[in-house]
Amino acid sequence: MDPLAPLLGRTLVIVAHPDDEAVACAALMQRMREPHVLFCTDGGPLDPYFWKPYGSREAYSQLREKEARAALKEVGVSNVEFLKTRSGQPIIDQQLFQNLPEAVPAVSDVVARIRPDVLLTIAYEGGHPDHDSCSFITSVIAREQHLPSWEMPIEPLFKKVERKWQTFLAPAHPAITLHPTPGEVDRKRRALRAYASQGNFDSIAGVDETFRPMPQYDYARRPHQDELNYESWQWKMTGDEVAAAFKAFIDSH
Repeated sequence: MDPLAPLLGRTLVIVAHPDDEAVACAALMQRMREPHVLFCTDGGPLDPYFWKPYGSREAYSQLREKEARAALKEVGVSNVEFLKTRSGQPIIDQQLFQNLPEAVPAVSDVVARIRPDVLLTIAYEGGHPDHDSCSFITSVIAREQHLPSWEMPIEPLFKKVERKWQTFLAPAHPAITLHPTPGEVDRKRRALRAYASQGNFDSIAGVDETFRPMPQYDYARRPHQDELNYESWQWKMTGDEVAAAFKAFIDSH
């Protein structure tokens, strides 16, 4: 049996931003019988550094959604959603950890409606606060709705760790490697190119993808004690603050 068989039916891919899914699992999605993708933020941070060339944060967010739909079409995915809270509002990029009381029930509603066989999300590794939040949200909902949950790595850059694309930071839990076919690589490359606003991803189109069942993380603790990506970028949040938000949510439930 294909060791990735649990991911090849009706799978809900829960990610934070447009391009996360193309980088991490564009080849795998081509093998799924019924892939669904849920983006948990609007892709537009508040910092003008990200959106200034596009005129406004809203225009940048709209462009990222347009790119996402074009990218996913390249790999045969038509079931695409951008998360809205129950009040109808999107969650701003980089702020998912600050909006867990709104985000968790909104994602839970999507899962209950789609009724996937399995959830697939981003590993808890400190690459981005939204990525870590997707891991936390997925773990909560998987437990509540009695669903299996899997994870995948994205970021290769950690200040004190030499690391390749699509490899897990902590290899203690065995991973399954997908070696994409030439056709899958070509379609993944086209999907990555659809994200023109995010730069050139051609060099990673043929990289192997890796997946594993999600370990049981202690979300009350930061992913690791080394400097996290967003700490090295000197963003406003720290890993301890993000973990504190997870703990507060757990304690309130």
